[in-house]
Amino acid sequence: MYAIVEINGQQFKAEAGKKLFVHHIQEAENGATVEFDKVLLVDNEGAITVGAPTVAGAKVVCEVVSPLVKGEKVLIFHKKRRKGHRKLNGHRQQFTELTIKEVVA
Repeated sequence: MYAIVEINGQQFKAEAGKKLFVHHIQEAENGATVEFDKVLLVDNEGAITVGAPTVAGAKVVCEVVSPLVKGEKVLIFHKKRRKGHRKLNGHRQQFTELTIKEVVA
């Protein structure tokens, strides 16, 4: 059984026991349980339920493994030719690591 759930504006495929790295959740604490009820689709062994826009009564229960994880560094390089202008900027996105406990449909 899996579900497509919307978390912080992004869609994820959620199955019990899997790990997710979602955009940083401000109020998340280590070991806390978080529920998401914006479930867009549920597949229960071939029986697919599509929400309009969400599936009523469905939710995904997750546990916070780490409230703040930094992603890989992304380098942004700007250059203007023949002007001697070069600028290098780096960015590391902040994520929250979740483990999915169960999908309730």
